[in-house]
Parts: sequence; structure tokens; C-alpha cells
Amino acid sequence: SATTVTEGPNYPAPMLTGWTQREAQERLSRCGPNEPSPRRRGALAFELLLLFLNPLVVILLFASVISAVLGQTANAGIIFVVVMLSVTINFVQTYRSHRAVQRLRDRVSLTATVLRDGKWREVARREIVPGDLIRLSAGDLVPADGRLLESRDLYVQQAALTGESMPVEKAVAGNEVGETSPQNPNLVFLGTSVVSGTGVARVLATGSRTSFGAISAKIAERAGETEFERGLRHFGWLIMRAVLFLVLFILVVRVALHKDAFESFVFAVALAVGLTPEFLPMITSVTLARGAVRMSRDQVIVKHLPAIQNLGSIDVLCSDKTGTLTQGVMTLNSAMDSLGQASDHALALAYLNSKFETGIRSPLDTAILRVQRPDADGHAKCDEIPFDFNRRRLSIIVERSDTSGTTRLLITKGAPEGILALCTSYEARGMTQSLEPEAHERIRGVYEGLCEQGLRVLAVAFATVERSDKFTPADEHSLVLAGFLAFADPPNEDVATSLAEMKRDGIAVKILTGDNELVAKHICTQVGLNDPIIVLGSTLDTMTEPALGHVAEQATVFARVTPMQKLRILRALKLRGHVVGFLGDGINDAPSLHAADVGISVATAVDVARDAADIILVRAGLSVLHRGIIEGRKASANVLKYLLMGTSSNFGNMFSMAGASLILPFLPMLSTQILLNNFLYDTAQITIPTDNVDKSYLRRPQRWDMRLIRNFMIFIGPISSIYDFLTFYVLLHFFHASEPLFHTGWFVESLATQTLVLFVIRTAGNPLRSRPSGWLAFTTVSIVIVGVLLPFSPLAKLLGFTALPLGFFLFLAASTLTYLLLVELAKRRFFAHHLLRAPSRSA
Repeated sequence: SATTVTEGPNYPAPMLTGWTQREAQERLSRCGPNEPSPRRRGALAFELLLLFLNPLVVILLFASVISAVLGQTANAGIIFVVVMLSVTINFVQTYRSHRAVQRLRDRVSLTATVLRDGKWREVARREIVPGDLIRLSAGDLVPADGRLLESRDLYVQQAALTGESMPVEKAVAGNEVGETSPQNPNLVFLGTSVVSGTGVARVLATGSRTSFGAISAKIAERAGETEFERGLRHFGWLIMRAVLFLVLFILVVRVALHKDAFESFVFAVALAVGLTPEFLPMITSVTLARGAVRMSRDQVIVKHLPAIQNLGSIDVLCSDKTGTLTQGVMTLNSAMDSLGQASDHALALAYLNSKFETGIRSPLDTAILRVQRPDADGHAKCDEIPFDFNRRRLSIIVERSDTSGTTRLLITKGAPEGILALCTSYEARGMTQSLEPEAHERIRGVYEGLCEQGLRVLAVAFATVERSDKFTPADEHSLVLAGFLAFADPPNEDVATSLAEMKRDGIAVKILTGDNELVAKHICTQVGLNDPIIVLGSTLDTMTEPALGHVAEQATVFARVTPMQKLRILRALKLRGHVVGFLGDGINDAPSLHAADVGISVATAVDVARDAADIILVRAGLSVLHRGIIEGRKASANVLKYLLMGTSSNFGNMFSMAGASLILPFLPMLSTQILLNNFLYDTAQITIPTDNVDKSYLRRPQRWDMRLIRNFMIFIGPISSIYDFLTFYVLLHFFHASEPLFHTGWFVESLATQTLVLFVIRTAGNPLRSRPSGWLAFTTVSIVIVGVLLPFSPLAKLLGFTALPLGFFLFLAASTLTYLLLVELAKRRFFAHHLLRAPSRSA
């Protein structure tokens, strides 16, 4: 669907110097930021409003108003204050977390090359305005809709707009804009990416006025739900069902027993609040945000918060070997003719190819261009046949004129096996000879010998060609093999240690490379991956999906694979139940980055790869990524702690309260006291994101397990109920408690037990050996002290409390200690049973 692109009177064409920075700022203030879906104004107020629109909050505020109307001003005030405090803490903590994450995202925000004040400079994409001159090259995302002023072999991927899978060529075609659809070769559009070539364009439209902006609401599908988000959603439904059943049950029974209807309603709602982990969104946001901030200190930037939990769940990491196993810095080792003798001709031809190439600039090109070749100055470029990942080669057509006339050469460089198949002759010792089968085998032995030494090998071939308006891959035939270039890329110093640590922590590393199997095997041996199982890309094409899944689990290296084969491998592993991370930095890696559970790229990657990734490594390397994975597991562990502690304690207490409300002649606790108890308990848990995590938890991938949470709640929760009913018995039969004394005694006992049990449930191991963070210990103990002192404070009468006798505190100490001991024994049995039944997986 095309939109009208107009240059308009407000955006006169700039001079070739482009806008000045001042002019650009003026237009930015008029047109707004270059964002297809602009950020909503008032988003902060909207987030706050959403917290107040929570059904339970609305009901509580309604109950507060009714209480005030009925003259119960104290109850009304307490309910209102508790609700406001809860909402405020939730909002402030969540807001601070979102701000921290946004600052991290800004560090890796995409930029574009723009002509400002007569100089090309990198600016944030959102600051581009109509009339700007932008420069495009391979790997760039087109930052806005524009008309080409210059182009050279420019190919653009437009699938986001047109659905076409193949790149289309773009070229300058007159001065008029003409048709404004993506089929116009004169126009480039936001939402597309440059596959090869270069260009300069003048921006015609930005933000929501672009073609992509006009249809973004229709095509912008929400990213697939992560395992973490899916788990939270299922947990929400579990709690909702429990709350609904509890509220209706209590309300119906109490009304049937002719109890006060309004009092029963408020009590039932207060119970619902007590059972609901209303701080879960805040705890989740704060925990993940703190994890993101900690990861940033280790040079790992998180773009999407839920990706942190998935990062901790990774059990298979797929990556190219370059920059992962190796340093990714190529150096030219040698240049030789077809039979392995030193040759300058192959290097001279390769230099011309790299010098005039306008497509994807690889580290091999950089290494070639480090060699100074003054003899290349007399050549002019005629055309280019861009690189693609199926041909795995690139051709440049150059010409040179001298006294004897004009010579026109097609120079091709690429993968040796592909180039050799196009050759009919070869150069050796300065002579050109016909490529017979015997020579073919000798030549193959030369480059395979280089590969066995771990060297990257490029073949260089050429042919004399006639003038043509357009050269295509069909012209790459009857070539003369000039020879080979060999490149060294030494292994990273710490890669062997990192691989061993990742294996120890349950992460299988699989190498997906376009290089041949000989190079891959040599590098693997150097870094400690001895006797790797290697599968070739050509073999994958013959496999069914089930067979591929089995092979993908067993193999260590996939060599000579294409981008689509990488995609198949990832999908096969995911179908086998693995959580897959993919580390990539090239144009061809974008589909795999999207398909992986966690897409990982580096700060130096092309725009397309960085845009597709969930995680950005500021400094490349497996050690950096491994630390990020461990931080992901820490964040996941702390979210899980909140769920286990909150659901088990709340479930037991609310069950006790529901039962007591049906058999006692008065309410077991006033609704305001329930809300205050729940608020204090939740406040103790807001420091969970700072807590330490057991090393044993970090030693294996952690999957989101709803059954674990549900079963833990059912298994541990009733223990709390046992001690609650014990407290009821002691208060009534030994202390002959009045209604205020009963409320006070149970309030203190309930708060003390369910808060202090944090120290037991926060670890699957021995709580005496697993130290909590200082902040968690402080808030937990402080809240218990507050709960004990409240009955003796000036607020006691307002809250319906009365002073407790000394004998009750002796009972409180004994019951709390035995409760914690019983929960510890039950927890150990539960986790032993859970680990025994947990499915094991090796890859």
C-alpha cells in the first residue's frame, strides 16, 4: 500500500551541502522525531492510570468511599492510604527500572550517515528530517523514505513492504519522484535494508508520513511471546481462578449465615488482595532491569527485558566461528599461484576486486587493502556483480587503457570450490595452462592443504571480456584461475576456558560457518573441541526435519552452510525443546537472529543484525556472553523467589482466614488489618531483586516451570495454615482473647512467620549457608519489628490493635522457629522430588 510522497513547500531541496545543524533542529521541532510509531505523550500518566484501573484497586477504593459514607472514617482512611502507598511504590520502582533500561537501549540505538554542515556524520535515526541527505551502504537499514541522487550497484531488501524475498535493484532515474510505490527504482523506503552497493538519497518523508509508517499499525505484529511472558500469563490465570473461587465462596457462605453483607464483601476483597501478588509486575520489572544494568557493566546491553530470562534459559548457543572462537581480525598470510608458488598476480587482481567492491566489506577485504598497490591506480570500474550467499563470490569488471589499447577484465574472488568449477585454465609459474583433471586434483590439494592449517582461503580468477551495458552471474564462466590468498585468524586467548565454563554450566556451543570443514576442524582442535562431529550444508539439504533435529543435537560444527540452512538448524533445535541463542553480526544473520529464542549481536555489527537482536555485546567474545547468561539466570532466580514465597505464604494464610471467618463469631482479622499485613509483607520483598543467588542454581539452564510454582504453593502453603489454626487455639483457650486481642495476635504471628520464611524459601539449599543480600535481610527484619511494635504505637487504636501479653511473645518465638524448621524440611523433600522428576537434557 503506497502513500503519496510529496516534497512540498515546507521542505525545499537542500544544496549539496545538506542542512546545517540549526536548520535540521528547526525542522525536527516542526516535523517531530523520525519514528514510524511515535512515542505517546502522557505515557507516564497513562501507566499510572493503569495501576489505578486494576480491578482490585478499584474495588478497594469503592469500599473506602462506602466506608466513609457509612461513617467508618478510620477504615476508609486506612484502606485509602494502603492502596495509595502500594500504587506509589509500584509506580516509582517500575518507572525507575524502565528509565534505566531506556538509557541502556540508547547506548546501542541505530544511527544513520547524514550530511550536516557540509560533513558526513553519524546521527540518531530519530533526528533525521525531510530534506536531509543520507548515505547508504551494505548492511544499513534505510532510515527514511527518500529519492536517490547517486547509486552504484544498489540492491535493497523490501520484504517488509512488498513481501518479496529477493533483493531489488535501485538506481537513479531522472529528477522526478514519479510513482511512489516500492516498485519505483528511484525511491528507497524506511523499513527496508541495503544488501549491497552504495547510494546517496534525499529524504522525502519521515516518521508516520513514510510508507512504512502508514501501514505500521497493520503490519507491526507483536514479537512472539517468550517462555517467560507465557509463564507469567499462565500464573496470572491460576491466581485469578483461585481468587475468584475464594471471594465467591466466602461471600456466599457468610451471607447465607446472615453475616453483614457489606462487611463480608470488603473482607472477601481484602482476602483477594492478600492472595494476589500485586507487586509481581514491579518485582519482575525491577529484577530484570537490575539484571540489565549489571549486564551492562559486563559489556552486555539488553534491548528487550524478557530476553534476560530467556538468556538464562539457553542450553544451546549457535554461532559463527569468526569472532567467537577466533579474534575476527584477518591478516594476509600468503599469496600464491594455482600450484602453491608465491605469486603477486593473484594479490594484484584481488586488490582491484576489493578496491572497487561496493557491497559487503568483509574482514578479508580489509586485510587485502592493507597492502599498498600503486599499480591499481590506472584502472577504472565498469560494473559489479554483487556477492550473494548462494554463489559465495563477487565479481568486478575493470578496464585499463594504454598505448596498446583498452583491456577489460572480469575479476572474481570467492570460495575456492565454487571458483574452480568456473575455470577452464589456470596460471602457474607465470604461464597459463588448460585445466585438465590431473591439474584440477593438484590445485584442489593446494587449497585443501592450506585449509588444514586453519587458514581462510580465497580463490582469485579472471577473464577478458567485451564491453556490455550490464554484467550478470551468467558472465562468470571460462575463467583463468590466478591463484589463492591465505588468511590467518588466530583463536581468542580465553576461548578454550570460556567453552569449558559454558559446557560446565549446561550450554552446548554449536558452530555454524560458511567456511569449509577443514578450516573449521583445525580451529576447533586449537580451542579444545577435539574430534568435533562436522556436518556439511550439502548434507542438510537431503535431510527431513525430524532427521535434522536429531543431527543438530549431536553435531558440533556445521560447515559450508547458507543463511537458510542456519535457519533450518535453529528451528530444528527449537522443535526438539531447546532454548536456542544465536550470535551473528552480518546481513545474512538477520533471519536467524529473529528465529532464535535469543538473538545476540555485537556493537560493530551491521544495522540489520543489531536491529534484529535482543542482546548486544559491546565487546565481542564468549566470555562476555557467558557472564551475561549467568546474570540472566540470577534475574530469573529472583523473580522465581518472589512467586514461590508469595504464593505459598499467601495461599496458606488466606486459606486459614477463609476457614476462620466461617467458624468464628467475629472476623479473624479486620479488612484494613489484612490490607496492612499484605502491604508490609510485600514491602519486605521489594528488595528481592538485590538478593544473592546460589551457585548451584547458576550451574544449569533454568526453564520456566508453572507446575513447580503451583505444586510448591499447594505443598508448602498448608503448613502456614496449620500454624495459623494453632495460633487461633492458643489465643482463644490460653489467653481467652477478646476480638481486638485475637486480631492483634494473629496479625503479628501471620506477619512474622510469612515474612521470616523468606530466609528459608529464597534458597533450595541450606539457608544457614546461603547468605541473603544485606538489603533483603534489613527490610525483612525491619518489617517484623514494625509489626511487633504496631500494637504498642499511637496508631494501635486507629488500626484496631491492643497490647499483647508477654506470654504471647514466648509462644510467637517458639511457633516461628518450629514453623521455619518444618518449612525447611518440607522444602528439601519437595525439591528432591522435583529434581528427581525433572527431565534431563543433553546436547
